Amino acid sequence: MITGHTQLFGIIGNPVEHSLSPAMHNAAFAALGVNGVYVPMRPSDLADGFRGLRSLGFIGVSVTVPFKVAIMDFLDTIDSVARKIGAVNTLLFERTVKGIQCKGFNTDWLGSNQALAEEIDLNGSTVLIIGAGGAARAVGFGLIEAGARVLLTNRTEAKGRELAAQLNCPFLAPGELATVHADALVNTTSVGMAPHADGIPIQPELLSRFPVVMDIVYAPLRTRLLHEAADRGCRTIDGLQMLQYQGAAQFTLWTNLAAPHAVMRQALMAELLSRPS
Repeated sequence: MITGHTQLFGIIGNPVEHSLSPAMHNAAFAALGVNGVYVPMRPSDLADGFRGLRSLGFIGVSVTVPFKVAIMDFLDTIDSVARKIGAVNTLLFERTVKGIQCKGFNTDWLGSNQALAEEIDLNGSTVLIIGAGGAARAVGFGLIEAGARVLLTNRTEAKGRELAAQLNCPFLAPGELATVHADALVNTTSVGMAPHADGIPIQPELLSRFPVVMDIVYAPLRTRLLHEAADRGCRTIDGLQMLQYQGAAQFTLWTNLAAPHAVMRQALMAELLSRPS
C-alpha cells in the first residue's frame, strides 16, 4: 500500500522500460517490510529530471545509459572509485544542514567483483576483459581495486588501447589471445545479446584457457559464450549475478539493511522469464 509515508526510489535512463531493476528492488522492499516504491523514469532533460528527483524527496536512484557520465555534473559529492571509473550508477539523497545533498556511487564494479569472487580469489588473480566501453571500465577498475591483474582485448584496437592505458594494463589484439592464459574471462560487450544470440566475442576453442567465464549479457541468460565455455569444462557466471549484486549494494546503501539476495535473484528470474524471448 502506497501512502504519504512511502519512500521514493527509482531508475533513470533512456530507454528504461526494459529494466529489470524495478522488479528486483520492489521485491526486496516487500520481503523486508520497507515502505518504499521503485519506479522507472525517462527524463526528457537530465537537468530538469535531477531537480525533480531532489525536490520530490527521492531517497535513492539508479542511473543507467545514457546518463551515467552526464549525471556527475549535478552531484554534491562523488565516491572515489566512481570518480576513477568516470561513471555513476547510484544516487543517494540525504538531508543535511546544507539541505538535501546528493552523493554519487558506482556499484557496477561491486557487482562484478562479488560475482567473480564466488569462483576465484580476486587478489593476485589474472582476468581478461573483453570490451572497452563503460562496463569494461567499471569491471576493470573494480578488479584492480581488489588486487587483480587485468588484461584487456577489444575488437577496435584504438579504443581498447586507450582504456588499457587508463587502467595501466596490457592490451592484447584479438589475434594474440591464442597465447593467453588467465584465471577468468569477462565479456563486457553486447555480443551474444538477443536477437543476435548466435554471436560470441572470442573463438570457442580458446575458452579452455580460462577456468572461469563470466558474461554480463543476461538476455539470453545462457549466452552462446557460456554454453561453449561450459562444454569445455569452464565454470560460468551469468549476467544476472552481476545485476543482482550491484542492485544489492544499492539496496544496502539506501536502506542500511542487508539485501535479501535470494528474493532479488528470484524476482529477476521471474521478470526475465515473463518477457517475450
